[in-house]
Amino acid sequence: MTAVQQIADWLKKLGLSEYAQRFAENDIDMAVLPDLTDQHLKDLGVSLGHRLKMLHAIRDLSNVSAAVTAPSALVDIEPTRRDDAERRQLTVMFTDLVGSTALSTTLDPEDLRSVIGAYHKCVAETVARFDGFVARYMGDGVLIYFGYPHAHEDDAERAVRAGLAIIEAIGNLGIQEPLRVRIGVATGLVVVGDLVGAGEAQERGVVGETPNLASRLQGIAEPSTVVIAEGTRRLLGNLFELQDLRPQDLKGIAAPTRAWVALRASSVESRFEALHATGLTALVGREEELELLLQRWARAKTGEGQAVLIAGEAGIGKSRLTAALLERLTGEPHTRLRYVCSPQHTDSALYPIIGQMERAAGLAHDDTLHARLDKLDTLLAQTSTSIGDASLFAEMLSLPNDGRYPALKLTPQQHRQRTFEALISQLEALTRQSPVLIIFEDAHWTDPTSLEAFGRIVARIETLRALMIVIFRPEFDPPWIGRQHVTAMTINRLTKHQVGAMIDGVVGSKLLPAGIRQDIIERTDGVPLFVEEMTKAVLEAEGHGAVERTIAVIPSPAWAVPASLHASLMSRLDRLGPAKEVAQIGAAIGREFSHALLAAVVRVPAAELGSVLNRLIKAGLLFRLGSPPNATYLFKHALVRDASYSTLLRQPRRALHARIAEAIESQFAETAESQPERLAHHCTEAGLIERAAALWGKAGQRSLARSALVEATVQLIRALSQIATLPGTPALRGDQIKLEVALVNALMNTKGHAAPETIASLDRARAFIEQAESLGEPPEDPLLLFSVLYGFWVTNYIKFKSDALLDLATECLALAEKQGTMVPLMLGHRIMATSLTCTGVLAESLAHYDQAIAIYEPAEHRTLAARFGQDIRVAALSYRSWALWLLGFPEAAGRDAEQALKEAREIGQAATLMYALFHTSFTHICCGNYAAASAEANELVPLADERGSLFWGSLGMVVQGCVLALTGKASDAVHVIDSGIIARRSTAATALVPFCLSYLAGAHAELDHFDDARDCIREAMTQVETTKESWFEAEIKRMAGEIELSSPNPNATKAEEYFEHALAVARQQQAKSWELRAAVSMARLWYDQGKRQQAHDILAPVYGWFTEGFDTLDLKEAKSLLEQLKA
Repeated sequence: MTAVQQIADWLKKLGLSEYAQRFAENDIDMAVLPDLTDQHLKDLGVSLGHRLKMLHAIRDLSNVSAAVTAPSALVDIEPTRRDDAERRQLTVMFTDLVGSTALSTTLDPEDLRSVIGAYHKCVAETVARFDGFVARYMGDGVLIYFGYPHAHEDDAERAVRAGLAIIEAIGNLGIQEPLRVRIGVATGLVVVGDLVGAGEAQERGVVGETPNLASRLQGIAEPSTVVIAEGTRRLLGNLFELQDLRPQDLKGIAAPTRAWVALRASSVESRFEALHATGLTALVGREEELELLLQRWARAKTGEGQAVLIAGEAGIGKSRLTAALLERLTGEPHTRLRYVCSPQHTDSALYPIIGQMERAAGLAHDDTLHARLDKLDTLLAQTSTSIGDASLFAEMLSLPNDGRYPALKLTPQQHRQRTFEALISQLEALTRQSPVLIIFEDAHWTDPTSLEAFGRIVARIETLRALMIVIFRPEFDPPWIGRQHVTAMTINRLTKHQVGAMIDGVVGSKLLPAGIRQDIIERTDGVPLFVEEMTKAVLEAEGHGAVERTIAVIPSPAWAVPASLHASLMSRLDRLGPAKEVAQIGAAIGREFSHALLAAVVRVPAAELGSVLNRLIKAGLLFRLGSPPNATYLFKHALVRDASYSTLLRQPRRALHARIAEAIESQFAETAESQPERLAHHCTEAGLIERAAALWGKAGQRSLARSALVEATVQLIRALSQIATLPGTPALRGDQIKLEVALVNALMNTKGHAAPETIASLDRARAFIEQAESLGEPPEDPLLLFSVLYGFWVTNYIKFKSDALLDLATECLALAEKQGTMVPLMLGHRIMATSLTCTGVLAESLAHYDQAIAIYEPAEHRTLAARFGQDIRVAALSYRSWALWLLGFPEAAGRDAEQALKEAREIGQAATLMYALFHTSFTHICCGNYAAASAEANELVPLADERGSLFWGSLGMVVQGCVLALTGKASDAVHVIDSGIIARRSTAATALVPFCLSYLAGAHAELDHFDDARDCIREAMTQVETTKESWFEAEIKRMAGEIELSSPNPNATKAEEYFEHALAVARQQQAKSWELRAAVSMARLWYDQGKRQQAHDILAPVYGWFTEGFDTLDLKEAKSLLEQLKA
């Protein structure tokens, strides 16, 4: 058959042969038919109604799937041949002919053959109407797929409707022996498409639990019933009336299985309402659109009829917007007419209009004919409808005339015209009674006759009290744009902030980890339906822990696409034909991919690839940036990418990733070098484990050097998990040590220095080193051992185990002195100095700081920041500034703090900068420079959040709170410090908690919350006594005394005891700054008690000791008090 004849035959089947010549003149054949658009057909001179009919047929042609016929069942549509199996969600139906065994004993074999043939043909023809696929005939049983070889967004619904239609059709066969069937339906993940058998016995096999479940459900079904599984029911909402069969014990199914009988389609007003039976999520980000609808409604109510055309992609929230409008109009007098189109009835004349009238009349499935006509009369009486129009409406509803209406003798064209006029008259009558709101939903699925009817309504509505809202997807081209009373509106995607608000609304009071929340935001691309379904899918997972563990190892696109979205996404892919394979290759490359890399992997002529990519862009699946061959492509939706990728089976998927990896290495060497994580991903998916491990390790080290701490953590974990699956070799054991030590550094800054994950990583690193040494394979890099020792020291510092802290510092310094190398010595002196400072041995610590700083050479040692968490010199300067301030040298402390921050900025490593920002801010607080401390804390908190470091972020919050407390904003301070302490404790940190608690106590005291203040101070004292973190002990005692004096019932005796204790600790530690503060507090107390000389004698010597820092707050206050005491 020629190409011209093929297209002519296709047009003939549509009853549109008059266009055959025009198609031939423009060289349009079956190959280019799927690419025709409404504009193309308009250019050919095709009328609107015929264009719609052709476009529906073209879509159906792309989606064609028909029954594989038995010799006795003649259906003339052949299924598309496919030789590749896929993973996909499928709705499987099993039908079984009831009593076939008995029939075989009573009928002649030829008669039985005719009965079975009629049954098969009936099933095949009915299934074909719903775009199902007959996969296999098994005597008296039939296996049917919905969702293969072409998916539809409503496959589960199609299956149930087909099942109910089969029962009705079988009952009306009119053969001698009445037949009945049992039907089971189940939905789930399968592998489908393998060609099994040969010749006439060849068929498309399916593997998975779903077909077995459908078969078992068919086994428990009563004759003439459809039984569905839980997975199917979840996709149906309230589209059907169901009878719960309660959990069933089914053979071969492990657990009791819930099942339902599908009785009939429900009378629910719209698909949107049916699929949101459990309630609607809050409307987010549509305030402007809703306000516009309300403005148009206000005009309509005055007699200026309006039409609003709402366009938007599937799931964008068009129906939710109209639902919000309906909510706003609750209680306001108006008439509501809702017309809902259906994808299964695009060729059913007036389907949405008939459905609306049946619902309005309240027609029920079990009504008698007389009752149905009575209900129609009751409805029409409300608008004083003429008897002639009533006759037209009864005929439109397929209600036989029982003699109450006149018989109208009209030609088909007259009948059509009169029906349209009757519908307009009905609307006019309703608008005279009250304003009318018309909702024309899913207009992209409308039939041509309904479209013409609504076109007449749009033309007439301008002078009526009515608002008509038309909802449709972008592929529909409404013919009414441009009219004065017509407003076009396009619904856009939500912003990330709006998506976050929507997630919060779905989650409610449940907890959702921040990483998972962010992943939902990224994957759903601002489409509300995707946001809702993805969030619900996560909440329905077995537990957040399981989800987090999955995400930690697997890239987020590997998450399963929610079942509620799978069919919709797959339907878009299945319409692509050959372009689907290119989409799958692009999906394997990633959400974004270059033209050059795709071309290298696909290996087809440039023109052919360009044509396929154009089709993917036209289908709305891809965005293109730039022009080929320098173009970059981006999947419009992350979930479309995921759905496309998820269909690939394991072996083809591995082979494809291997091709991608080979192309990157051989043709894109710069990418392989600069983005090793991309190549690592493809090697991992290809099963090239050793290569993948090396690349993940390289990527992790690069990320750590760039302060991409979260990425480094994930990449290093992947590298180590890959190595763990390989046979041990000296080289791999060496890599394990290096990567585990790197992971320790990343975890310290993300999870926290004392977090269980960090400690576990340290233990593994030490075990790897010990194993290597026992095998005679000591690490080539001697610093690896010091990295581990440093890691354990940091862990004990953060948990503040003072004895272990000093022991590890001593061990590290001794080992360094034994080796005599500079870096270990520098590290040893630095950690020994900090250990001494924090345990109150201040003067002795300075010599160690000085030695560590003296050894440091910037050109040689700055690169060590990635090895030891932060730059060693910056760390030494930061802590030396603390020690100097405590020892009474505030100016020197300030110089060290400023130098530490300056060098941290020069180094450009986030971990070092966060370290310096916190320590410098504390020095500035001590010196009374609250503005500088606030600026540093305000820089630290967002930086820590950006880098995923709760450890430093929590300390930044505490500093913010301290500044608030010290500047008279106690209420805010309590909230901020409390939040910071909670966050800090979640990292398992104990160090610095006494300091945090003391400032929280001070804020509580300012608010007269003295019980809370005393609780905080007592907890701080207890922690100091337990951990021996004593550098802040004198100040805690002093603050305790101040709280006693400021309480409603001041206790001067107790306060004096606290001040004396503070002075004793400060003197013992040589902490002159704490001694000054304690002396000022004691002097004030004694002054108030009339002990002026004693007050002077205790303060004057301490103040007189100082040689610098006289412009700092503490020394100014001391000087002022001394002058007061002298007066």
